[in-house]
This record gives sequence, C-alpha cells and structure tokens, in this order.
Amino acid sequence: MRNRYLDLLRFLAIVRVVVYHVTGSAALTLIFPAMSVMFALAGSLMAASLDRTGPPAVLRRLRRLLPSLWVLSALFVPAMLLTGLPLTPKVLLWLFPVSDPPANGWGSVALSMIWYLRDYLWFVLASPLALWLFRRAPLPTLLAPYALLAVMEFGVLPAAPTVLREFGLYFGAWLLGFAHHDGLLRRLAGRVLVPAALALGAAGLTWIFTHPGPRGYDLNDIHLGNALWSAAFILVAIGRAPAGAGWVDRNAVVGRVVTVLNRRALTVYLWHMPFVVALTPLVDLVGWSRRDPVGLAVRVVLVFALVGVVTVLVGWVEDVAARRVPELLPSGSRSTPAGRAAAPASPAPAGAGSEPVPVGVGAGTAHLGGAPAAAPSPAAPVPRGGRVPAQRGVRAATGPGVSAG
Repeated sequence: MRNRYLDLLRFLAIVRVVVYHVTGSAALTLIFPAMSVMFALAGSLMAASLDRTGPPAVLRRLRRLLPSLWVLSALFVPAMLLTGLPLTPKVLLWLFPVSDPPANGWGSVALSMIWYLRDYLWFVLASPLALWLFRRAPLPTLLAPYALLAVMEFGVLPAAPTVLREFGLYFGAWLLGFAHHDGLLRRLAGRVLVPAALALGAAGLTWIFTHPGPRGYDLNDIHLGNALWSAAFILVAIGRAPAGAGWVDRNAVVGRVVTVLNRRALTVYLWHMPFVVALTPLVDLVGWSRRDPVGLAVRVVLVFALVGVVTVLVGWVEDVAARRVPELLPSGSRSTPAGRAAAPASPAPAGAGSEPVPVGVGAGTAHLGGAPAAAPSPAAPVPRGGRVPAQRGVRAATGPGVSAG
C-alpha cells in the first residue's frame, strides 16, 4: 500500500515547481527544495525496484520514463525543424537524452525541462552499482557526491562536464532516497539526525546568504548551498516521514487531486513549461506588469488548466508505459505494485537564442541550477552566457531565462 505522505510530498513538489516557473519567486526554492525532494523520492523507488527485480529494473524504469518524452518530441521536434533547427544526428537525443538534445531559440526555453530527464536517466543507469556500493559503505558513498560538488565549486574542476556537475548537485539526494528505502533514516536516532540536519541546514544557509546568485537567494544559482540545505530538508521531511497521511483521502477531492498529480507527474513536468512560455506575452497584451499579483495568479490558474487538458489527452501514455489499464484521469485504484510509481518532474533554466543550443545546458557553465523561472516572468531574468552560477537548461544570447525549479 502506498504511503500517502510521500504522495503528498511529491504533489507539493510538483505544484511548487509549476508555481515557481510562473512567478520566479526565489523564496519558493528555500521554502521547499522541490527538485532534491523529487530526486530523493525517485531514488527510494529505484532502490525498491532493484530489490524487487534486480538490474532489469533499469530497463523497466526507462520504459516508464521515455514514452511520455517521445509524445512531446513528436510534436515539438518537427516544429523546431520547421523553424530553423538543423537536422543532424544529434536530434536523435530527443529519443534518449543522455546528453542535451538540440533546440532552436523558442524550443530551448519551452523544452528547458529536459535537463531533469537527462539527469534521471543517468541516475537510473548508475543505480545498480551505486546501490551495491551504498550497502557496503553507506557513509562514504553518500558523502561522495557532496565532496565532488565542493571540489567543483571551489574551482578544482572548473571545466567539469555538465553531467558530472549534476551528479554532485543531485545524486546525494538520490542516495538519501536509498537510505530511506533501506530504513537507515528511520532508524537513525534523533540525537544524531536532528544535529546533522541542523548542521547541514546552517552550513547551507550560510553559504546561500554569503554567495548570492544573479537572482539573489534563488537556490538554482547557488549549488553548494542548494545541496546542503536540501539534504537537511530531506533528512527531516523524508527521514522522519510518517507511515501514512490518511487525512489526505478523507476529502475526496483532495485525495483525487493528489492521486492524479502523482500518476501524471511526468506529463505535468514535460508540458507545463511550454504553457508558461506561451502565456507570458499575454501579460503585456492585457496591460499587467510582469510582477502584478493578479496577472501572476491568472497565469498560474491558466497553466494548470492547460496542463490539465493535455493530461487528459496524452497522460494515459504513462499508464501504457507502466503497463496499467489506460485511464483519462487516474482513479484511486492501482494495478501495479506500490513501488512502481511514476517518476516526478520539473524544468530547468533556458534562454532563447537564434542558434541551436542543447536543451538543458546553459552557455558557459550552465547546469541544473536553472535560470529565472517562467521565461520572461521572473523579476530579474539572467543572461545565460558566461560565468553564471548554477544556470541550468538552455540558455540564449538574448532573451529570458528559465529556471530549474
């Protein structure tokens, strides 16, 4: 039986990501580090899958992840090819994005969330070996990504590949998911867990407030602070997760919404960013300022409404990929084991440019941190070239940036 508390965490993470991309509010990244939470939950699910079926779990996880991407690609890749994207072999990366697939100007913004799938694919591929190492040397394995990130942040590896940097930033959260699945976090005594969380949180906040990024204290621009603060958050929010949250289903509407968003997490993730970008010009047309509360609220509602329509139209692909009975809107019943839940999601920074650029990688040093949320919506769009800390996603020479989440 599913733990509805973890479902609720995933639900909140997805909602937070969408709202962040519309509003560009840096405070949201501090209040709820959604990306790390989602990677931690995915790591826990991956460990459960490996325990259940062994290495074939990797193929099963990829099978569940890729079809929804292929549906998106079937629409947007031809559109980009018709609007200037050169047809090269790299276009095939839209089928299996182990590296950043190419995109033209508008596509690099609207499809900037591909960085998450790239990282997710790499983490899944690394999981059999990582879980083997984790169970033989838990603490050294867990500390390794944070040490790697620190080395890069202090300039020892200034030209580290994007994927390696992503491992430093988010694979620690994935490994904390392993620790959750194995019960290590639950068995950790309060006298150990609480001081550890406080120390990590204090170190993270100290780094964040002494190393502000181009958008202030947005965690997407401050990688080391992001990793430390997120680890503290995960230790508390997931490490002390209750066995369930029965109250979620006491209200039929709330329970159904949580279920639908969990079962359609990947669809929401993949499709919300194009709508965020498409609706941004409406702000100018109706005369609202970019930071007008009413305009932002309307855009949030419209984005969720449009994503809801797409979810009904193509969300059933997630059911097919998971070998469940396809449903237009998921019901509360499940036809697959609890451990085989859909992967969560969220977008990355990107910028618009005239030349094809790989989605998920900013010019220069861009990586998972992310650019400003909501394409033009953020208060301070960050140019994505040059030495922009933690800029993830596609970046452009000119135009708005888009952030990781």
